[in-house]
Amino acid sequence: MKIQAVEVYLTELGRRSVPFVRVLTDAGLHGVGEAYSVGPDRATAAVIEDFADWLIGRDPLDVEGLWQLLYAGSRFPGGSVVNAAISGIEHALWDIKGKALGVPVYQLVGGRCREKVRVYQSVRGATPEALATHAMSLIERYGYTALKMFPFDRGEQPLWHDMGVAQALRGAEARIRAVRDAVGDGVDIGLDAHAQIFEPSRALGLCQSLQPFHPLFLEEPLRPENREALGVLRAKAPIPIATGECLVTKYEFRDLLAHQAADIIQPDVCLMGGLWEMKKVAALAEAHYVTVAPHNPCGPVATAVNVHFALSTHNFLILEYHPDDDPDRAAIVDVPMRLQDGYLLPPTTPGLGLDLNLAALRDRPHKAWHRRFLWRSDGALGYQ
Repeated sequence: MKIQAVEVYLTELGRRSVPFVRVLTDAGLHGVGEAYSVGPDRATAAVIEDFADWLIGRDPLDVEGLWQLLYAGSRFPGGSVVNAAISGIEHALWDIKGKALGVPVYQLVGGRCREKVRVYQSVRGATPEALATHAMSLIERYGYTALKMFPFDRGEQPLWHDMGVAQALRGAEARIRAVRDAVGDGVDIGLDAHAQIFEPSRALGLCQSLQPFHPLFLEEPLRPENREALGVLRAKAPIPIATGECLVTKYEFRDLLAHQAADIIQPDVCLMGGLWEMKKVAALAEAHYVTVAPHNPCGPVATAVNVHFALSTHNFLILEYHPDDDPDRAAIVDVPMRLQDGYLLPPTTPGLGLDLNLAALRDRPHKAWHRRFLWRSDGALGYQ
């Protein structure tokens, strides 16, 4: 069996454009994958298209060898765009391998160590009351046992600008208190600061202020470039620190773990290098007594790959999730992962367990998007 073609579909999904991948073989089998749209939206798709010439005529079952070909064969390997492109292709190779051998992918990467995959969704609202209402509606609809929220008022970010630190902390306390009072102690609450706190001392102050509400974690309290600063914060913080969505490959995560900079890592399977690379990183984390809560903000194929990862990974904690019953998401694939009482269930068919709807992908062509930077009324620079 040889690779015959590699196709990429840059498709609008919500606010972003997502590169979906198909790898076709001369045996009639094909696999699907999803990459992260890094930098200018078209960049990842362009790299995938370039990689097609590297792959045609090769054996798709040689997942590790083809990964090394693409990674080590690229000039200055390790960049996020290259690794995002590799990720989408790698997913499709695993899908082909599972179909060729007649088993779900999780059986190829270790087999199951759990029966189902715990997930959480983010709650939104302009006021504490709106957050609490949305949280209860999600629990009632989907049965979640965990949620995540941004702790600050969107009009008060970033925290370190001249807008009253005490006011921001009191606002954060009010927001998480409203959600905690609404959902009770039986539901975990994660917090995501979106790397918008500049000084470690401010991040520590936030941890101390919100510790009484027993958060599951504080995600990205600082930007990820300075692992040493994260390590200092993590050593002092009274709540678990989570980070890693911007990191790629085992090499960057090795640096993070060496600095003891996280209790929970959050690799993105569509960015960091794919499923097998994420399994390697999970093994590194396990040796450091660190758990894995994958970053998963994109499409339904990414969710499927993460389910296979979670089922087969001992130190998996919880998965970020966007419901696939949303009409735009539901149309992209034939059979999305099944959600039951806040958990995704194992697929039973060979490969990843789903396929792309090409007509739906073509109906949602690429639409350029970039993060908008804004000057607020108080003169501080923020973004949306």
